Amino acid sequence: MIPDMSETADGTKDTTARDERPDDEGRATGDDAAARPSLRERRIAAWRGAPRVLARLGFLAPLRERLALLEAAGSVYDLDETSDIYGNGVVEALERRVAELLGTEAAAFFPTGTMAQQVALRCWAGRTGSPTVALHALSHPEVHERNAFSQVSGLRPVRISSEPRQPTAAEVRDFEEPFGTLMLELPLRDAGFLLPTWEELTEVVDAARERDAVVHLDGARLWESTEHFGRPLEEIAGLADSVYVSFYKSLNAYGGAALAGPGTLVEEAKAWRHRYGGNVFQQFPTALSALIGLDRELPRLPEYVGHARVVAAALREGLTAGGLPWSRVHPEVPHTYDFQVWLPYDAEVVAEAAIAAGEETGAMLFANHWDAKGPGLAATEVYVRSEALAWTAEDVRRAATEFARRLARERAAR
Repeated sequence: MIPDMSETADGTKDTTARDERPDDEGRATGDDAAARPSLRERRIAAWRGAPRVLARLGFLAPLRERLALLEAAGSVYDLDETSDIYGNGVVEALERRVAELLGTEAAAFFPTGTMAQQVALRCWAGRTGSPTVALHALSHPEVHERNAFSQVSGLRPVRISSEPRQPTAAEVRDFEEPFGTLMLELPLRDAGFLLPTWEELTEVVDAARERDAVVHLDGARLWESTEHFGRPLEEIAGLADSVYVSFYKSLNAYGGAALAGPGTLVEEAKAWRHRYGGNVFQQFPTALSALIGLDRELPRLPEYVGHARVVAAALREGLTAGGLPWSRVHPEVPHTYDFQVWLPYDAEVVAEAAIAAGEETGAMLFANHWDAKGPGLAATEVYVRSEALAWTAEDVRRAATEFARRLARERAAR
């Protein structure tokens, strides 16, 4: 299924990271459970069976297709080399490649981003003498990691802002208590994959420096941020003292993450990686898939971002043409290739319409889960990857217009 929103259509909270597991929307109970499939089950079947899906994420492909990814491994690494053992060989090659791309002295491979960031911030706490980490209330560790900073790493998170936008320099500069590290999520996923302007970002970093704080970037999706900033990766990463990047969110790898920064920090981080249980015996499939992603997917990300802007504009036009009284594509011009769509309907109604469209037409415009944002208000995330490039602006407009009309029929039927 498509992993996404943490609150299901029936209001049930999913406290596990929504990047990493399915939701439980519309699950049937009692006698109905055996009689009819849930919305979730229907949605999965619809996007699996539909010939055309706007957002068909590569890492959700069948196992056979995912394993076929490694057929390209010989183009990124010498397969006659011996396999990795506890982080040498191909893992070291991946670490060198990431450090080169981000312009840092070194990088360390981690099995998960959750571990990478805890280790990074723990190391900075020891160096600054402060366990306090300032971050946004909507940042991934605050929303999706079960209080891991405080429960596992002894860190103390404080919230710079809870507004659905990036924090400002004034908020950082005027925050009422001291902190040793400022953590910035770029882009801020739960606010709509939002990025600041380059000027805003540099001002926020300068404000943290004025407070003698270090800056760490949660750059899980940093790879696709270059178009918005108009800057290369190394210049963006160079603003911060350390940066974490993910390999599966943007690059279609099997998993994994990297922490990049000064050589002494990375060496200390590797010691903590061992203590946290992240020094895995062999990781060559994941490391090779990450190298393939850097080779194949990274150069295509600007194309995806450009097409996301085409898709977003066509969605707005199509939903309006279909007679929706109100709708919102957020942000209006996507900052990355992911964005949100908000509609004035109950989540279950919108989900039903999206599923029915896929079942009946074979084209699925909204394959993702719809999240209840309030009474009569639903939101979803739209992802634009290689599959979406086959959708022209007219294709999207036509599908959105029909979807809006279907919504009106669905609501009238209820």
